[in-house]
Amino acid sequence: MALHFELVTPARLVRSEEVHMVVVPGTEGEFGVLEGHAPFMSTIRDGNVQVYRTAGAAPETIAVRGGFAEVGAGGLTLLAEHVED
Repeated sequence: MALHFELVTPARLVRSEEVHMVVVPGTEGEFGVLEGHAPFMSTIRDGNVQVYRTAGAAPETIAVRGGFAEVGAGGLTLLAEHVED
């Protein structure tokens, strides 16, 4: 099973891929999302998104500033105000 993950800024689509898990810096604390997660929305704080491509893999870190996270039937979408390149 894989989680569909998209990372979007106002300027462009940064990522659209299948991954194992994503850990998001929510304003109420970090949360992990796997395939089949219950639907919800959250604001995100400045911090690092950790993307695990496979189970047991080391995470890839992506620095983001602000935005929203939406988990739904289609996977996880992060709408970030800014992504550090």
